[in-house]
Amino acid sequence: MPQDAFTLRHVARELNAMLAGGKVNKIIQPSRDEVDILLYAGGRTRKLLLNTHASFARACVSDAPRTAPEVAPNFCMLLRKHLSGATLTQVRLEGFERILSFSFDCTGEFSRAQRTLYAEIMGKYSNLVLTEGGVITGALKVSSLQENFKRALFPGAKYLPPEPQDKANPADRAATLERLRAFAGGDLAEFLFQNLSGIALPTARLLAQQLGGRSEPFGAATQAAEEQVHAFIFSDETAPAVERRGGEAKDFHARFPAGERYESVNAAMEVYYTERENKRDFAEKKRKLESLLAARRKKEEKKLNLLLERERECADMEKNRIAGELITANIYALRKCMEGCELVNYYDEDAKTVRIALDKALSPAQNAQKYFKKYNKQKRTLAAVAPQKKEALSDLDYTQSMLAGLARAENMLDLQEMEEELRAAGLLPPEKKKAKAAPAVPFRTFAAGGFRILAGRNNVQNDRLLRAASPDDIWLHTQKYHSAHLLIRTEGKEVPSEVLLAAAEICAHFSDGKAGDKIPVDYCARRYVKKPSGAKAGFVTYTDYRTLLVTPDRHAELEE
Repeated sequence: MPQDAFTLRHVARELNAMLAGGKVNKIIQPSRDEVDILLYAGGRTRKLLLNTHASFARACVSDAPRTAPEVAPNFCMLLRKHLSGATLTQVRLEGFERILSFSFDCTGEFSRAQRTLYAEIMGKYSNLVLTEGGVITGALKVSSLQENFKRALFPGAKYLPPEPQDKANPADRAATLERLRAFAGGDLAEFLFQNLSGIALPTARLLAQQLGGRSEPFGAATQAAEEQVHAFIFSDETAPAVERRGGEAKDFHARFPAGERYESVNAAMEVYYTERENKRDFAEKKRKLESLLAARRKKEEKKLNLLLERERECADMEKNRIAGELITANIYALRKCMEGCELVNYYDEDAKTVRIALDKALSPAQNAQKYFKKYNKQKRTLAAVAPQKKEALSDLDYTQSMLAGLARAENMLDLQEMEEELRAAGLLPPEKKKAKAAPAVPFRTFAAGGFRILAGRNNVQNDRLLRAASPDDIWLHTQKYHSAHLLIRTEGKEVPSEVLLAAAEICAHFSDGKAGDKIPVDYCARRYVKKPSGAKAGFVTYTDYRTLLVTPDRHAELEE
C-alpha cells in the first residue's frame, strides 16, 4: 500500500486545511495501537484518527465510531494532560519521510508551550511521539538505548528522526539526477523504488508509467527524466482512488488513473482502511465464535459417545433376563460347582439350546439372581440414558445449527444476534456494561414476481421471522439440512410456481447443502408451523408440507 511520503504529503495538506486552527476537545485511546483526537475545527467537531498498527497505520479524519475503554491507558492520559484545550496550528510532512508532525499551541492558566505530536507511519515501526522543545515527553511505543542504541524513544531523550535509508531524497534534485544516471536498464519501477526515498512500489510503478515504462538507460534523456520525476512527486495534483479487484478494496492511491474515485485522499484512505478493518474484525470475531462452538460440539459429541457406549453395554440385557429365567426353570437339573450348562431356550421359535456360563462358587438360584441383578441394572441404566441421550442429541443438533448459521454469516450484522444467542445460551459471558438496545438486524430480503421473500440469518432471526409471518404466508426450510428459514409474503395472493422455485433455491443456498444438487426443500403455509414451548431458538415442527428438489442458487439479482 502506498503509505509513503508521496501520499503522506497530500494527506498532510488535506489535514492541515481541515484541522488547522482547531481546538482539542477530547482524546481517547480505543485500542493499543490507536489514538483519536477530537477537535472543533471549521465550525464542526472532527475526529483525527492516528493508528500505528503494522497493517493499518495511518493519520486521517474519520467518522468511524470508536468506544473508549473504562480506564484510559497511560499514553492517552499523557496526551490529555499536555494537549487538552490546545490549538492545532499546523500539520506538515517532515522532510520527505513517512512522518507527519502536528504542532499544538498549548495555553494554560499560568503557562504557554509549543508541543509537537509526531505520527510515524512506518508499518511495524509506526509510533506516536509527543515532544516539547525537541525533547520527548512520551511515546506510544517506548524503546530504550539497550533496545535501540541509535534511536532511543523515552521521556527526556532528544527526539531524533529515524536513520535515513541509502536512497536519494527526490527533493535533492542533484542526488536524484545522479541515481537516474546509474539506471542500467531493466525494471524501472523496481529501480525507482530501490533508489528514491519516500516512494512505495505502487507509486514507483505509476512513476515508471509516467516515464514511458522504459527498460533501457536514460542516456541523454536523464535530465528530462529527473524533471518529470520531480514534477510528478511534488505536484499538488491528485486523483484519489480506491483500487478494487473483484469488488474488494486492494489498495488506495493519491493519484491513480483508474479505480473508484473519491474527492480527497483522506476519503479514499478512510474507505480502504475501514473496509480492511471491518474484514479483519469480522474474520476474528467469526473465528472466535467458531472456536467456541467447535469446542462445545466436541464436548457434546464426547458426552453422546459416552452415553452410546453405556447403551451398547446394555445390548445383552435381554440375554441376561432369559438366562436367569432358563436357570430358574431348570434349577432342579442344576447343581453347585457347575461352570456352565446347556438349556433349551423356550423363547426361541426353533427351541434351540443355549449355553449359559455359571459361577461354580454360587448355587443355581444364586446364579439366576446374578443374571437378574445384571438385567435390572442394565434396565435402570437404559432408562436413565434414554432422556440424557435425547437431550445430548438435541444439544448437539442445536450447536450444529449455530455453526451452520455462522458459516452463512457474511458481515458483522450477521454476527450480532449470534452473539446474543450465545449469551442467552450461557456460552458467552453477559456484557459488563449494558449497551443501548441495538436496532434489530434486518432479514435478507429478495423480490420476485411481485412477492417479497424474507430469509433469517440465524436461529434468533428464524424465530423472529416466524412471529412476524401471517397464517397464509409460505414458510420454507431444507429437509435434513440446517438452513435459514424463508418466508414468502403472500398478502392473500396465490404464489406462482416460479416464485416458489426461486425461494426454494435461495433456501437451499443458505443451508448446509449449498454445495450439493437436488436439495429437498419443504414448504407449507405458516399456519402449519409450530414452535414447541421451551424449544431452543430456531427449532420448529411442521405438517401439511410439500417438497421441492432444487439446485442451490443465491439469486443475487433478486436481493434488495
